[in-house]
Amino acid sequence: MGYSELAFDRDSLFLVTGGAGFIGSNLCEALLKKGCRVRCLDNFSTGKRENVDIFLGHAGFELMEGDIRNFDTCLKACDGADYVLHQAAWGSVPRSIEQPVLYEEINIKGTLNMLEAARQSGVKKFVYASSSSVYGDEEALPKIEGREGRVLSPYALTKRANEEYARLYTSLYGLDTYGLRYFNVFGRRQDPEGAYAAVIPRFIRQLLAGERPVIYGDGRQSRDFTYIENVIEANLRACLAGKEAAGEVYNIACGGRVYLIDLYYLLCRMLDKDIEPLYGPDRPGDIRHSFADISKAKRYLGYNPQWSFEEGMEEALIWYRNSLDGSLRHEI
Repeated sequence: MGYSELAFDRDSLFLVTGGAGFIGSNLCEALLKKGCRVRCLDNFSTGKRENVDIFLGHAGFELMEGDIRNFDTCLKACDGADYVLHQAAWGSVPRSIEQPVLYEEINIKGTLNMLEAARQSGVKKFVYASSSSVYGDEEALPKIEGREGRVLSPYALTKRANEEYARLYTSLYGLDTYGLRYFNVFGRRQDPEGAYAAVIPRFIRQLLAGERPVIYGDGRQSRDFTYIENVIEANLRACLAGKEAAGEVYNIACGGRVYLIDLYYLLCRMLDKDIEPLYGPDRPGDIRHSFADISKAKRYLGYNPQWSFEEGMEEALIWYRNSLDGSLRHEI
C-alpha cells in the first residue's frame, strides 16, 4: 500500500532541497525511515529549523544550510547525490504578485542552478515540485496535462518555466526529470501562521482559537486537496520510474473536488465549533476550480493515492491538536 513496499539501495543518497519546509521535511522523514541517506539543503527563508531538528542525531542525515540562488552551493549539495527531490521554492500566489522579481530569482534561477548542478554531478533522477497553478485560466475540468491556459500569477509563471527547463534538460542533456504538479497539499507541519498560510491550516488555527476565518470570494471555489502521504508516494515512485516517463509533468492529487465552503463547515463539525465565517473579496491570481485527472501519473509512475481527503483531514487534525499549546506551534 502506498510507498511502504518501495525499496532503494541503502547506500543511495537523496538530496532534498527545501528539506526544512512542509513537504521537504516529510520527504526527509520518510526516506530516513526507509534507511536511506538524506542531505537536506535549506536557507530557512521559509523552512523551519524545528522541522528538521529531530533528524540531526540520525547517522544518515546531513543538514546543509545554503541558498539555491548560489550555483556553487548547488554543486556542493549535488555532490555524490543519486536522487534530487527539488522542493525549494517560494510559494503563495498573493506574495508572488507583490514580489515578482524575487520569485524569478528563487524559483526560476534557483531551479535552473539545481538542474545544471544535477547534470554536472551525474544525478540519476531529478524530481521537482510544480503546481496546479500552471493551468491558469483553463476552465475545463478535470485538469489534464497538455491542456493549460494562460497563467494568472508570477508564481504560476515560475512553475511553468521550471517545467520547460526540465523538459529541455531531459531532451538536450539526458537528465531524467519528473515534474509533479501538486494540487493543494495539506497535512502535518504545514504552517498555519502568517498572511500567506494555506487555507486548511489557517482555518484550523483560527477555529481552534475561536476566531472567525475569512473566506475570500463566495466559497464556491473548489480544490483537489491532497494529503501529504500521497505526495511522498509520488516523489518516491518518480525516483523509480523509467526513462520513458522522464521529461514529463504529472498531476499529483486525489482526483476529487471539495468546495471551500464545504471544507469550512466540515472543519467546524470536526472541531465542534459553531462559528460563521467572514467573506472577503476574491484574491487576484487565484484559480476558480481545481480538479485533477491523475491517469497519467497512474500509468507512468504507478501513482495510486492511498489517502482520501477525509482520511488525511482526520490525521491532520490530530497533528494540529497535539501541536496546540496556547497557540499552534510546530512539533515533530
